Amino acid sequence: MAGRNHLFIPGPTNTPHEILSAMHVPMEDHRAPSFPKLFKPILEDLKKIFKTETGQTFVFPATGTAGWEIALTNTLNLGDKVLIYRFGQFSHLWMSMAQRLGFDVEIDEIEWGKGIPLDAMETRLKEDTAHEIKAVLATYNETATGVTSDIAGVRKAMDAANHPALLYVDGVSAIASIEFRMDDWGVDGAISGSQKGFMLPAGAAILAFSQKALKCTETATFPRCFLDLKDQMAQNKDGYTPYTPSTPMLHGLRKSIDLLLAEGMENVYARHFRLAEGTRRAITAWGLKLCAQPGFESDTVSAIVVPEDKDARDVIATAFSKYNISLGGGLAEVMGKVFRIGHIGDMNDVSMLGAIAGVEMALLDNGIDITAGSGVAAAIEYYRSTAK
Repeated sequence: MAGRNHLFIPGPTNTPHEILSAMHVPMEDHRAPSFPKLFKPILEDLKKIFKTETGQTFVFPATGTAGWEIALTNTLNLGDKVLIYRFGQFSHLWMSMAQRLGFDVEIDEIEWGKGIPLDAMETRLKEDTAHEIKAVLATYNETATGVTSDIAGVRKAMDAANHPALLYVDGVSAIASIEFRMDDWGVDGAISGSQKGFMLPAGAAILAFSQKALKCTETATFPRCFLDLKDQMAQNKDGYTPYTPSTPMLHGLRKSIDLLLAEGMENVYARHFRLAEGTRRAITAWGLKLCAQPGFESDTVSAIVVPEDKDARDVIATAFSKYNISLGGGLAEVMGKVFRIGHIGDMNDVSMLGAIAGVEMALLDNGIDITAGSGVAAAIEYYRSTAK
């Protein structure tokens, strides 16, 4: 098929040519005296992405999933109680990891399409007068359902309950895309991955921890080795890593940070909102609905519900095989019920119009009753009226 595949999934995202070029480097000595000149500024500038002045950043040759494990095993002890809200496949996986590692996991089941219930959370934390809950695990952007929770509100609820639990945030599909303010929101552990808003290939877990969380590493006895923060801190202070890093990934991350900061993080947040809002207006024009309920809509991924007599997997297959467009599938409880459009990373208005046009054709081919051109027209009017 002529032309390239058009990637409109919520991760991996499109990698800009500037980043690909930056990664195209010969192998180098990661113990050389010159290596800290690359690595130390990366760790320092990542603080600007996480919006922290007091926290410390880390880069592991791993994934966001490893980031979950890093947060849990470096600061908690076997059998510690953690509170998590399950409302999608990724909050489910984090929950499952905590259980398999041997933590006492308190699970609050939430309807898929909603996010963290702040009032209920505050009430539960007030009930925990013995402070048995050691950490709250908050999935910021639930990629499976296109749901974003209010992390600033989570912190307010914790403060209102006067609860000392650590606040850990899965920001894999949010950080470097959606507003995130680590210090202002009192986040103790922020977890991200290279393949989403950072616009890199998968392969790096990018994290930030508060001083409160890092102090907990002194008393945490959970077995760990490759994912040990202490080993990282001991080497990072001099600009090195405790084991062989992916140097091409670090060069790519350097360019990614440069691109994000050149655009300005507030502009990055605004761009993602615009891309998402244009997509949402197209969905409304089609007469379809989001999986996310009002107030929980994500600015990085839209999960669209198909009519009950249709299978979203057919839409995805048609889009891929006939129009060379990759869309995200429904996961677990929403498999076959939704398809997902990612609007994250290296995207602009015209990118999204291509996605919307391709989706329209796939919807029509599968007998879903929409008006050809309706979604594209709605998105065009929104993008034109809001373009600077």
